[in-house]
Amino acid sequence: MLGSVLMIMLFGFITGSLARLAVPGPDPMPVWLTMAIGLVGSAAGGALAIAFWGKGTQGIGIFSFLGAVILVVAYRRFVQKRPIVGPQALAFPEKGIGISRFQDRRQKMEDMLRQAQSEQGRTNVDSNLQKLRDLHEAGILTDEEFEAKKAHLQGQ
Repeated sequence: MLGSVLMIMLFGFITGSLARLAVPGPDPMPVWLTMAIGLVGSAAGGALAIAFWGKGTQGIGIFSFLGAVILVVAYRRFVQKRPIVGPQALAFPEKGIGISRFQDRRQKMEDMLRQAQSEQGRTNVDSNLQKLRDLHEAGILTDEEFEAKKAHLQGQ
């Protein structure tokens, strides 16, 4: 019983994911919504195929997928308030389920990247200053050259 439920959920997720890929442009949404779109689209599309051609038809899979695609299009059009085609369809959505959470995560990742780049820059400056000191102590750089290079490095 549990295995059947998990398989149904997995197939719903796969169908929902493929439906999201079939519609151009970004559609960030939680996993549960992708799964729900796949399950509901599959049920509606499959029921429609069975109503037209009966249970033994090959059209059930195609109609299941098309049902999920239609739900993705409807989600984009009515929830995200975005067009389906054109340049705005490729823009990142500003509305929708999970968008604010996604934007928060994205901001945190960008902050972490900036912090890591800043730390890397400080490490490079410290390393280069040490090399300058070594060259100065070895007598390769004069006092004036050392001070000029040191000021240049610290000014970066």
